[in-house]
Amino acid sequence: MRILFLDLDTLRPDHLGCYGYHRNTSPNIDRIASEGVRFDNYYCSDAPCLPSRAALFTGRFGIDTGVVGHGGTAADLRLQGETRGFRAVDKGFVDTLRAQGLKTVSVSPFAERHGAWWFYSGFNEMHNTGKCGNESAENITPIVLDWIKNNASEDNWFLHINYWDAHGFYRAPEKFGNPFAGEPLPEWLTEEVVESHQQAVGPHCAREINMYDSNPRPEYPRHVPEVRNMQDLRKHIDGYDCGIAYMDSHIGMIFAALEKQGVMEDVAVIITSDHGENQGELGIYMEHGTADYATHRIPMIIRWPGCKKGHADAGLHYNLDLPPTLADLFGVEPFEKWQGESYAPVLQEGKDCARDYLVLGQCAHVCQRAVRWDRYQYIRTYHDGLRLHPREMLFDVVADPHEQTDLAPTRPDLCREAAHRLCEWHDDRMLAMADRCTVDPLWTVIHEGGPQHAKPKMQLEKYCKRLEETDRAWAAAELRKRHAV
Repeated sequence: MRILFLDLDTLRPDHLGCYGYHRNTSPNIDRIASEGVRFDNYYCSDAPCLPSRAALFTGRFGIDTGVVGHGGTAADLRLQGETRGFRAVDKGFVDTLRAQGLKTVSVSPFAERHGAWWFYSGFNEMHNTGKCGNESAENITPIVLDWIKNNASEDNWFLHINYWDAHGFYRAPEKFGNPFAGEPLPEWLTEEVVESHQQAVGPHCAREINMYDSNPRPEYPRHVPEVRNMQDLRKHIDGYDCGIAYMDSHIGMIFAALEKQGVMEDVAVIITSDHGENQGELGIYMEHGTADYATHRIPMIIRWPGCKKGHADAGLHYNLDLPPTLADLFGVEPFEKWQGESYAPVLQEGKDCARDYLVLGQCAHVCQRAVRWDRYQYIRTYHDGLRLHPREMLFDVVADPHEQTDLAPTRPDLCREAAHRLCEWHDDRMLAMADRCTVDPLWTVIHEGGPQHAKPKMQLEKYCKRLEETDRAWAAAELRKRHAV
């Protein structure tokens, strides 16, 4: 068995052709979608980067592993404690693949970027590309092609490849050009919408895309530090799409190399991301810092030998559902601590395996939890990350996927339903780990001063002064009121 796992950082599905995007950003990814199964409602349980991969690779929710943020206590896996023997017994899905006789290989800088050395668990061979997530595809692909040349013809391997080109600051080389020059922008991003974003507040809003300032980054010529008009918007969206297209062209090189080795048709291919990216949703650009639809919805495309081809699944699934699915496909028992549910019947038979609802969390930029069910996404805010989010938000993400109309003020009945589901999930998770821990890491983040990227003690006064200098003094007053330190 040969498995290629393409881990494509910061890739939102609706900017891929196979998910209906009008620009031709992803012909190589689209090819795999036509030969396999595309999941249309697939979500990371915890966002962004570190919590998401912690959930995927351990098969457990962040509330259980303790990893829900990007700093402080909640950026580390909980210690196993007295039950730990000579070796830790907690296993991720890579350990399971290795137990099935696969040589497991990763080409990624992720462990170093986040100080997440547990990420290497189960891998036989690790290639750290050395730029801590600032890689462009040309830093990744040569290592992959060399590995394929020397190893692909062997049987039984799992090759994990991590690309970063869709992550800001959009580093596709200038020589790649702009294949999308003059092509239409996403229809929902109108002049009126961009104008409304001029009063948006918080890190990575339209006037502070860098996080808290609008200083240019000369080393990143595609980067736009501020979206003030349609010209800025075009450069910004083109930059993101060029990152995707450039990455896809390198994925094509990998496919060509596998074809040259005569194994491409036999390789199982899994294509996914750690999280999506807000590109105007909630007034936020170039960031994955909320528990909303744009951040948590991710692509998942699986081509598996002997399974369905050209199938689209609409059911709700978590990224942490992948480990038990792979165990199911290999015919082995899932690890008892995994909290996912197998959707192997979707791949094998096209059978619906949808969950009734999902609970999604974000504690790196804000502290929020969300409930995704039916056609809705409910978001509850515990710490607003200096963005002035209300306590509750509710969106009909089927009719309004870009979250333009908050239904919370007019649909308290749906908010109550979602809050009940959230409470039920929280109680179940806390009870399940009562013998090991009674602390919800969301509250650990708040206790330690707030989310890593928006701690009021560090940023409040500096950011309030910028707001006062940019015609948003009203927001500075409200932030000081909310976050008196």
